[in-house]
Amino acid sequence: MEREKIILVGVILPNKTEEAFWNSMSELHSLAKTANGEVMDELIQKLERVSQTSFIGSGKLMELSELVEMHEADVVIFNSELSATQVRNISKIVDARIIDRTQLILDIFAMRAKSKEGKLQVAYAQYKYLLPRLSGQGASLSKLGGGIGSRGPGESKLEMDKRHIREKMHDIKAQLTHVERHRKRIIDRRNTQSVFRFGLIGYTNAGKSTIFNRLTNETTLEEDKLFATLDPTTRKIRFEGGFQALLTDTVGFIQDLPTTLIAAFRSTLEETANVDVLIHVVDASDPDYLQHETTVINLLEELEMSHLPTLIVYNKMDKAPSTFVPDRPEHLLISALDQDAPKEIKQRMIELIEKNWTFFTVDLSEEKGKELAQLKQQAWITKLEYMEEKACYRIEGYRPRKETTND
Repeated sequence: MEREKIILVGVILPNKTEEAFWNSMSELHSLAKTANGEVMDELIQKLERVSQTSFIGSGKLMELSELVEMHEADVVIFNSELSATQVRNISKIVDARIIDRTQLILDIFAMRAKSKEGKLQVAYAQYKYLLPRLSGQGASLSKLGGGIGSRGPGESKLEMDKRHIREKMHDIKAQLTHVERHRKRIIDRRNTQSVFRFGLIGYTNAGKSTIFNRLTNETTLEEDKLFATLDPTTRKIRFEGGFQALLTDTVGFIQDLPTTLIAAFRSTLEETANVDVLIHVVDASDPDYLQHETTVINLLEELEMSHLPTLIVYNKMDKAPSTFVPDRPEHLLISALDQDAPKEIKQRMIELIEKNWTFFTVDLSEEKGKELAQLKQQAWITKLEYMEEKACYRIEGYRPRKETTND
């Protein structure tokens, strides 16, 4: 597939440090690459406040038009959310498709969604984003014709009237309710099983899927692209002695996440909300790792998941600068591709299981072999010895705390 030529536009405002701005622009580069675009150039302007009519100043708008012409660019992506009026006015001067950061992220989500629920959530978010922007988009729509910013429901969505879009949203909501009920039944069934559950979370491209694959011997998508994983994947993870736990890989977090996507995020993270411990993966080699860490922590609060016990795993330590200092007490330093990484992570997982489950001692007579095998799978056994004088097994270990639930 031929890559579309892109110009990026960013505005430095007083409420953001220059370092934060450039990190955000660097991320926009990565997002554009993930959407199969080629960044030809970027246009930056420093302003006290953005223009309500065209976002950037009139002089810069003419400069942008010339850049588009020079590079024969297909798409211009603004690193902020644009209003319908701004898009319309920019489109009068600039002969390219005009989209913003939110639309780009929605577009990537549409590319990455594989499950029925994922696709429905993204379609709903796209319609929700589009609805207030329909009025008077006029000429700019003729420049759409597919490509970046028009994936998902398709470019025909822009020709629909508001009533039609509201009907579509209502229909999607009804389908989502049905799909969510089905997923809740699966989660509830899983919750009745005495199994320890870990959830992998972290900023996008931190290396979660690589860690997931190393621990579960699975082959989920491992790519140096943002949002390589969108739909959550849950697999068994096996420890010594036959003990098994569940591990869920989730969509990567991102700063300035569009509000329209918070609901989609909530559903993809719902499986993770049922875990016992979160494993928060941080790319230690990224110069902006502290901001990434903060973004994830803030989103966890918004998603009402900040109460869960969390282990921070600083990944890509082989590429981390010598000045790197971990800022969380409960942490692990690894490089996911190292031979010993799975063993190190599993060791910390066991420590977390022991911390969160209840210690027990039980004697099982030798004829209860089936019960012993089951116990080995469902409980973490730290001691198993045969006591000849009693003709039984003395077992020590950790198993789930008995909790009462109030519906």
